[in-house]
Amino acid sequence: MRFAMNHITAPKQSLTDFFAMARALGATEVEIRNDLPDVVGAWDPSAVKDAAAAAGVTILSINALYPFNVWSGDLPARALAMADYAAACGAKALVMCPLNDGTPVAFDDLVAALAAMTPILRDRGLTGLVEPLGFPVSSLRTKAEAVRAIQAAGGEDTYRLVHDTFHHHLAGEAAFFPDWTSLVHISGVADPDVSVAAMLDPHRVLVDAADRLENIAQIRTLLAAGFDGPFSFEPFAPAVHDMPDSRAAVQDSMDFIRAAL
Repeated sequence: MRFAMNHITAPKQSLTDFFAMARALGATEVEIRNDLPDVVGAWDPSAVKDAAAAAGVTILSINALYPFNVWSGDLPARALAMADYAAACGAKALVMCPLNDGTPVAFDDLVAALAAMTPILRDRGLTGLVEPLGFPVSSLRTKAEAVRAIQAAGGEDTYRLVHDTFHHHLAGEAAFFPDWTSLVHISGVADPDVSVAAMLDPHRVLVDAADRLENIAQIRTLLAAGFDGPFSFEPFAPAVHDMPDSRAAVQDSMDFIRAAL
């Protein structure tokens, strides 16, 4: 397997320090984010591209366009701006997350949003990485529904899935879609007291022996099915963000995963 790094792993690091940490850990693929103040909105995309080239890393994606499945209001304009930024900074894809506030979104609206986004991505040579969110309040919880919508929108050549081990577990989805998957997000939950239904982003830590999400089993299943893409660390827990030595902590998680496999 090959590891990648999402900037949320060490969000207090500058972009250049984050790139350097990824390389020091042997990862040559990274994800940048539009919800961190040090990147989109603060950096010219050409400067991001130059920094990535200097560090020897490839930008897998910008994470994330939200809520991609509600194609109204300012979303079309934001989608255009993010796609332009992604293309200019050398990113390969946009991660696309669904509405996650308890409001349902009709399947036809999901399909329409994908159809509207398709030419924006195609014209810029980008892939749309659809990431279902497993939370009970999510409007798109399963990869099965995402694949069905992509096919209905005629977007088979434009869209792929993000398999997120946290969201896969929360959704209770048994099916894997390795042929549709281009990126895997990995994080664990170690808190023994929180129920699955109550798990939230702040519970997401680096994967270790206390993990409750069956990350190792999920990774084994994907690898056995032929998935050969990147596994990108994406922990949201403040306890991870506040670690004095992020590099050492991620290295420990890498070592644990490799040994467990």
